[in-house]
Amino acid sequence: MSIEKLQQNYPVKARWIHFPLHPDTPQEGKSLAELFAGRDIAPMRERMKALMAEAGLEYGERTHTFNSRLAQELGKWADSQSGGDAIHDALYRAYFVDNKNIGDVDELVTIAEAVGLDGVEARRIIVEREFKEAVDTDWQRSRETGVTGVPTFYGNDLVVVGCQPYETLEKFVLHLMEMNANQDEIG
Repeated sequence: MSIEKLQQNYPVKARWIHFPLHPDTPQEGKSLAELFAGRDIAPMRERMKALMAEAGLEYGERTHTFNSRLAQELGKWADSQSGGDAIHDALYRAYFVDNKNIGDVDELVTIAEAVGLDGVEARRIIVEREFKEAVDTDWQRSRETGVTGVPTFYGNDLVVVGCQPYETLEKFVLHLMEMNANQDEIG
């Protein structure tokens, strides 16, 4: 994946900031045909599949979109746990490859356990909404920085939106590094 490769080659630190993608989607999800009613979704699906392949990511035959709010709260908690960063890849796979409902508490607990997190604690975190405010803060920050899609790569008030090939992200990182070096020289 592009992020991991960037982190191997450059001093890049990734931090997950959550974004409300289709926040009105009901708990049980919504078919893509319903979400994009009146539009031919086949070309959209093929474009997404090609973008994901170019970025080295798998992409399954998704039929539904699911509300990701609880998954985001689980991810925020997982970031505070040893080894918890694995949850992000697992949630990606569940949603984009396996077409799983990441708005379902039981599904989220299963995903958490699969990456070595405590399932009982994960369920408690989700049910009690312990990380709701943290995700609300992320959503607000997303709005303030003009995020319009996922993923968005952000640094020094510059953004790159969407699934991008490694070369594009590498140019972005090099540009940010150059900007920081110039600021150090001025400061």
